[in-house]
Amino acid sequence: MTVTTEPEALLSHLHKADGSVTYSYAGYTVIGVVNGPIEAQKRDELPEEAIIDVVVRPSAGVGGTRERHLESIIQSTLRQIILVNNFPRTLIQIILQITVTPENAYVNGKLVQANVNLPVLPALLQTAILSLLSASVPMTATLTSTSLAIVLEDGRPQFVTNPTARQIEQSQSFHVLAFTSQNELILAESEGTFTMKEWDDVYSAAHGQCCTTAAITDTDILMDEGLRTGPDLKRFVRSSVEQKTASDLYWK
Repeated sequence: MTVTTEPEALLSHLHKADGSVTYSYAGYTVIGVVNGPIEAQKRDELPEEAIIDVVVRPSAGVGGTRERHLESIIQSTLRQIILVNNFPRTLIQIILQITVTPENAYVNGKLVQANVNLPVLPALLQTAILSLLSASVPMTATLTSTSLAIVLEDGRPQFVTNPTARQIEQSQSFHVLAFTSQNELILAESEGTFTMKEWDDVYSAAHGQCCTTAAITDTDILMDEGLRTGPDLKRFVRSSVEQKTASDLYWK
């Protein structure tokens, strides 16, 4: 299977949805659909803000506890940037369908890593944000997300960006971080054992990939410690929206 080395996104290709995107990166492909703001059911509506409903569907089988956990993380993260107070008594629904996963990431619809729920989270978050942008849902900021693993090699910690399933299984810790377009940390999920120094290095590495690269002052040090950096995700989100806007306005 060919793994996408650079992120790819196709926006607004599903015409019956308010917003849609197909996002591919690091072996994952996720289709995102956004509908809303739409009228919420009376029993569910909130008098002063919109409801954010997130549905995650696995690539095989029926969603279970892992998908509900991911939905909870995504929902709480998106509520921080969507202007929910602008749309009282309405519903904004976000459906995220995982269509492709890295090799051996799923067996019979379940993740190989028995104790890790997070590898697909960056792809889900990125798909959700691009879908919301496609639907023109007002937000205070966008966000970008990445994952890193700390793997011991010859007794020294090595930092791996977007690790494979095998690397995650062999790692001492795994981390998913997300930053807003104002370069502020909005999400940090970690599993495993690690020191504060290792977490600081993980933060700097994720910041360098998700935020303005000029803001990182210790990139050279991190590279010497074995870190592999990835693409500039903030620039990718911006360029994807710019290309879609230019295409929509081409007739003018």
